[in-house]
Amino acid sequence: MGVLGAMARNLDALIGYASMRAIESPSTLDDQQWLTYWVLYSFITLFELSFWKVLQWLPFWPYIKLVFCLWLVLPIFNGAAYIYENFVRKYVKVGSYVSSSYPDGQRKVLQMMSLDARKSVEQYIERYGPGAFDRVVKAAEKEAKKH
Repeated sequence: MGVLGAMARNLDALIGYASMRAIESPSTLDDQQWLTYWVLYSFITLFELSFWKVLQWLPFWPYIKLVFCLWLVLPIFNGAAYIYENFVRKYVKVGSYVSSSYPDGQRKVLQMMSLDARKSVEQYIERYGPGAFDRVVKAAEKEAKKH
């Protein structure tokens, strides 16, 4: 089987190495890819453990699992990121917690935002201060009343 067989036998080591590199990198995009992969892989393992009696009768199951895991992992496909963006993110409200260091009004506004918008606003507050955010909110409220 050659190179493909060696890759399949050592896939866990390659994935572990890539996961550690993602943890050490400053970007959060690769963290999302790998965290999603590990969650999906744990679901696959749970599925296997729950339905092992059925799966033992399917001789092609290990190949299906291998192909699916490769699709999840390989950068050319980024399957885990695809599943996160197209399924998980739409239906799961992640990150609804907002630090209590913000005043009540700001915290309520931040909780209504998507995670990406909240990150941008938090960076804006860090850069320009909480007063600047209050001015933006008041201007938006004023503009909304006009229309």
